[in-house]
Amino acid sequence: MNRFDPQPRGPHPAGTRSTPTRPAATRARLRAAVLTLAALTAMAVAAGCAAPAQSPSTPAPVAGGSAAAQAPAASGSPAASAGTAASTSAPCNVYASSLQPLPGSLQVTPGSFMATIKKRGYLIAGVDANTYRFEYFNPRNGNFEGFDIDMIRAVAQAIFGDPNKVQYKALTNDERIPDVNDGTVDIVAHTYTITCTRLKQVRFSTVYLDPHRRVLVLDSSHANGLNDLGGQKVCATTGSDAIGSIEGAPSHPKLVTLPHITDCLVELQQGQVAAICSDDSILASLLAQDPYTKIVGPPLADEPYGLAIANKNSDFVRFVNAVLQNVRTSGAWKADYINWIGGPVPQWPTVGYAS
Repeated sequence: MNRFDPQPRGPHPAGTRSTPTRPAATRARLRAAVLTLAALTAMAVAAGCAAPAQSPSTPAPVAGGSAAAQAPAASGSPAASAGTAASTSAPCNVYASSLQPLPGSLQVTPGSFMATIKKRGYLIAGVDANTYRFEYFNPRNGNFEGFDIDMIRAVAQAIFGDPNKVQYKALTNDERIPDVNDGTVDIVAHTYTITCTRLKQVRFSTVYLDPHRRVLVLDSSHANGLNDLGGQKVCATTGSDAIGSIEGAPSHPKLVTLPHITDCLVELQQGQVAAICSDDSILASLLAQDPYTKIVGPPLADEPYGLAIANKNSDFVRFVNAVLQNVRTSGAWKADYINWIGGPVPQWPTVGYAS
């Protein structure tokens, strides 16, 4: 598969990277590249470009529609620290909130939700189209690609024996829960943090990646986190958990929300915002697109990622957890991490089950 990789993988650890001077022409080219990529992505998804499947029988992705802005979910992270808004949910353990695979969980049994998907002929997955390395539309080859996409492909492989039998639907953050609950999509892979608030609305798989919330600034900035950004504009995606960190910061930065993380990067490059707050895994993908940025500050919260599934489809939750268990034990998870994110490879998150 041809991959779109404009910059080397992996952020430079804070304090270990020499600071290059960003010529005006270089800044302009970087801004143009990001704007062009965002525009190509939007046009490609809206036009229904081909999904990663190579089979002509595989359907094209469906473009995501607009949704009314919803109140941001409060963070349910167990490691949320000062500067993160307190969760309004009852206490829960997001690392042990999913359903345990049962003997035979990987079988597509008659009457199961997996059988419904198999009869249809393809899995419908809600994803982002703009998160480089995780879920993004590659205009060079017409494919959705990334680490999260590989988790979805593993689910399709388990159902059909073919990882390409997936239809991708581009979703905004606010569309994730309603679209999986109303059956528009079967599953959501969207660098989606499991929180206690969200667990009241949808089911999640076990945690398959556990990054942390941090801050991205231009490499010329002297800020070392939200505490140094008082009165300055900090961007987060609409409906993301980072909103709580920005709103709850004692320094009182000014919150700016935009639909996509690439929108935040453009605003940072143009000097419209001073920083971006998001998961460090996502920020690393932005740094890979613009090497004149840096990730700063201590972790603000854990961001345990899970795959979201409708509450009514508990059999599918157990099935997906069995798939993730196989991805881990087979070495595929490690290989996918190295391929898309780079090293060093972290430990597989601790897996626990509610039942």
